[in-house]
Amino acid sequence: MLVSNGVFYPILGLASCVAFIYLSFGDLEFQFHFHFMEPKMSFVERKGAQFTVDGRAFYVNGWNSYWLMDQAVEEYSRPRVRAMFQNGAKMGLTVCRTWAFNDGAYNALQVSPGRFDERVFKALDRVIVEARRHGIRLLLSLANNLEAYGGKTQYVKWAWEEGIGLSSSNDSFFYDPSIRSYFKTYLKTILTRKNHLNGIQYKDDPTIFAWELMNEPRCMSDATGDTLQDWIEEMAAYVKAIDRKHLLTVGLEGFYGPTCPPEKLSVNPGPWFRTLGSDFIRNSKILDIDFASVHIYPDHWLVQAGLDEKMKYISKWVVSHIEDGDSVLKKPVLFTEFGLSNRNENFNHSHRDVFYKNIFDIIHESATKNGAGAGAFVWQFMVEGMQENNDDFGIVPWERPSTYQLIKEQSCRLASLHYAKDLAKKSFRKICLE
Repeated sequence: MLVSNGVFYPILGLASCVAFIYLSFGDLEFQFHFHFMEPKMSFVERKGAQFTVDGRAFYVNGWNSYWLMDQAVEEYSRPRVRAMFQNGAKMGLTVCRTWAFNDGAYNALQVSPGRFDERVFKALDRVIVEARRHGIRLLLSLANNLEAYGGKTQYVKWAWEEGIGLSSSNDSFFYDPSIRSYFKTYLKTILTRKNHLNGIQYKDDPTIFAWELMNEPRCMSDATGDTLQDWIEEMAAYVKAIDRKHLLTVGLEGFYGPTCPPEKLSVNPGPWFRTLGSDFIRNSKILDIDFASVHIYPDHWLVQAGLDEKMKYISKWVVSHIEDGDSVLKKPVLFTEFGLSNRNENFNHSHRDVFYKNIFDIIHESATKNGAGAGAFVWQFMVEGMQENNDDFGIVPWERPSTYQLIKEQSCRLASLHYAKDLAKKSFRKICLE
């Protein structure tokens, strides 16, 4: 009947077309090639001590999910990536910080110097496209001071194994010419990567909010800070020579170093923190660095202190760095990690709400005055079933209604400033007025 009515062949043709598309792109990823599924997105820029998008002030209510690329490699774990972005969007979050590195470890992106696993690169492509589909930008970190996911230790090991390393010290990452060359090769490969799903080079993709040179860089073999300063200057200039569209930060923890005035040194959690080779104001002043980054971990810094004492200290710490952005750096300040440990004595989840609110309120107050306090990122968010990726700071936010609501309220407060002249913005209404 179908043949005689002439219907069979059009159906066969359509089925063949669908099969061809599926086989060409695989795993239903062809859907990402349709640009109508991706919301319009502009680059985030900097104007003085503020971020801007399309001429309006832009504030960050963000989070850390360092594991996204790793989870996007295997088909069984990819739904976690989508679930994280879906829920982040529901909370009105604007930027996610995640690792764009994995050096020599399991599911390594960089298997050996200059040699990359295309399978893992495609996973990072997926993360970027998935983020955009949900209207979320990415702060991509490019290396790790710590050993997790390879870090600077792996770079030093590679040079040592090839017989060209100057030293087996981890800090040789910052001064060994061979290792600097390794890292520049990696930087160029990342920045010029063409996403296999949408054909956009990373350096041209506004989904990427900014690049971060390294997670928590320290060079303890040179307490003067000169070695780390030289490395930041060289790498920042190299990144900007390839990519001038994106913002760039260092990835600092925020400790004041030897070039800072005494009143700033007294803000450190203790005298030892000035000896780590990092120097917040000096490092952040570098011309090619667009904004400053700070971390907040009172449990690691003030081990014996009670909750009230930690909260008072954290207020001082956050306000001090925002003042630096306003009066000295003339750049935005982002608190790119903050967390409260569940290993504290007498820990209660309500303590995290107090901690988060303390930081959120200071950020909001700065934002209402057009100040340098540009936003903060919780460490860390996960989805259900990810215990292997958890630490003593991780949460599944929608499992904690009070925390979920607190985070969402901060998103809405900051969004109301961004859309102050456009309260009818659809996305704003949907999240904040429902």
